Amino acid sequence: MHKVLAISIIASMIAVGGAQAQSCHEGKTISAGKLTIATGNPAYYPWVLDDAPESGQGFEAAVAYALAGKMGFMQGDVIWTRTSFDQAIQPGAKDFDLNMQQFSITEQRDKVVDFSLPYYTAPMAVLVRGADGLTADMATLKRLKWGVVATTTALPVVMEKIAPESPPLIYDDNVNVVEAMKAGQIDAALFDLPTALYLGAVVLEGGQVLGQFTADETKNPDHFGALMTEGNPLKECVDAALTEMKADGSLAAIEAQWLQEATGVPLIQ
Repeated sequence: MHKVLAISIIASMIAVGGAQAQSCHEGKTISAGKLTIATGNPAYYPWVLDDAPESGQGFEAAVAYALAGKMGFMQGDVIWTRTSFDQAIQPGAKDFDLNMQQFSITEQRDKVVDFSLPYYTAPMAVLVRGADGLTADMATLKRLKWGVVATTTALPVVMEKIAPESPPLIYDDNVNVVEAMKAGQIDAALFDLPTALYLGAVVLEGGQVLGQFTADETKNPDHFGALMTEGNPLKECVDAALTEMKADGSLAAIEAQWLQEATGVPLIQ
């Protein structure tokens, strides 16, 4: 999607949602009439493009502005700040209303901070070293030599859904799976999409994410939620806005744009 068109869509979402949701957030933000959103320092693609969340480019940046619009904020009412990941998940007062930097919702974290409803559920993705001649379809996946960690949800996906022609090699952790791929012992491995994107870009030379399954094909996937202070009254407003975005398809459209089209990671057919 063209950059100007994407910004126009975000702006229209904000304008439409403004008046309808305004009453929910009144008196619940740290700065009256403003929504302060934190991201990482730095923030990385595809979550934020060029470490510039104010552009609305990148999955989490685009979700943030669309969410703000549904909550009744104008685009200029969004204020960005930065935190480290570890700093944000500590208990206590925060200098932000929401923090969006791929926080998985866990029972332990939920004891000291609040999370919104999930805005993203991480699907499983196929990581290969060099994708020349490979296509994102089941016939191709069956021909590959797989490596999996025995204790993860990747094992049943490989064994039952992919059912490769040769049995997978079993490892005790993801580090050894990646090392096996570097050594040419295996062709492919399954990781959640954010991990696969990171490994392919930073850790595995020549690594590429061949394709991704849909989230509902993954058992016990990670769910990302916006992080807030424990007991934050703004949570009901955030959850209501996310529910509306899921119902009207706008959240799915942002995910398709930034986590399928922009990354070039197609759905496996």
